[in-house]
Amino acid sequence: MKSNESTVDRFLRVVLGLAIGGFFFSTQHPAWALLAAVPLVTGIVGFCPIYRVLGWSTRRPTQPIAP
Repeated sequence: MKSNESTVDRFLRVVLGLAIGGFFFSTQHPAWALLAAVPLVTGIVGFCPIYRVLGWSTRRPTQPIAP
C-alpha cells in the first residue's frame, strides 16, 4: 500500500476527522463517529482508496513515503 496523500492532505484530513468527531461527543449520535473515522483513518495511514481507484495522488513524486 503506497502512500498517495501529501503531508498537507493528511493534516487536513486528521483535523477534519477530529472536528467531525467533536459532533459525536456533543450529540452522542453514532453516525458522526462513523463519518469522522473515514478522514481520520485515511489521514493517519496516508492512503485513500478512492484516490487509488481514480488514479489520483496529492503526494509529490519526490516526497518521501511516510511510515
